[in-house]
Amino acid sequence: MKYLIVGLGNIGSEYENTRHNMGFRVLDAFAKASNILFMENRYGATAECRVKNKELLLLKPSTFMNLSGSAVRYWLQTAKIPVENLLVVVDDVALPFGTIRLKGSGSAGGHNGLKNIEELIGTQKYARLRFGLGSDYPKGQQISYVLGHPSAEEEAQMPQRLDVACEAIRSFCLAGLELTMTQFNNK
Repeated sequence: MKYLIVGLGNIGSEYENTRHNMGFRVLDAFAKASNILFMENRYGATAECRVKNKELLLLKPSTFMNLSGSAVRYWLQTAKIPVENLLVVVDDVALPFGTIRLKGSGSAGGHNGLKNIEELIGTQKYARLRFGLGSDYPKGQQISYVLGHPSAEEEAQMPQRLDVACEAIRSFCLAGLELTMTQFNNK
């Protein structure tokens, strides 16, 4: 069985390790723990690995966050992966820093990358793993906050929080959505 695991982020050195690139950071941590490397490919960087009897295709779209739907649609079709085996890893300012929340469907919640994916694959019924950024920013400064870098305190917590997110990805593929939600939400 094959899974498409997509980490949302923006390409370019100016966005590297910003809060908005949390999807990329989670996939980088997953690839490192799996001892695999990303290769540039059509619509993004991809890497493949196995987790027990499951095949995982990791994707970091090169289309910029708000246009991620093209990459997701292309790789779902090309790799013949059913939408129920799609997991999108995304940042979320509505959750406290490092909080993990998995959902099987729902609205984009104002996230333009998720909106574009929904538009291009034609459904809201796909799993998304939200990684909390927190909302410690002054009113009207959300864009500066998400495009900024995590604080030193957040960076100190980052390895442990990334490990939890990676375990949630493995669990999604091995145990399924419902059990993973029960085990990891708000952890």
